[in-house]
Amino acid sequence: MYTTPWCGYCHRLKSQLDREGITYEIVDIEQQPDAAAIVESANNGNQTVPTLVYADGTAQTNPSLAQVKAKLEALSA
Repeated sequence: MYTTPWCGYCHRLKSQLDREGITYEIVDIEQQPDAAAIVESANNGNQTVPTLVYADGTAQTNPSLAQVKAKLEALSA
């Protein structure tokens, strides 16, 4: 999950994923310039977080918990 420390949407999604037992890796785009470039490429030049990038290379920006779960289910099928 590409994030920033001050992002409320990021904190909310992290809490939801934690409650569901879904693991993820945190990448702070303010600390890693290369990560900011990945987020920008997924969001038409914007540094919009949370941005999740999946094993298949696709990304979701500010997804709901239901969207994340559906994507993970599709990837595991």
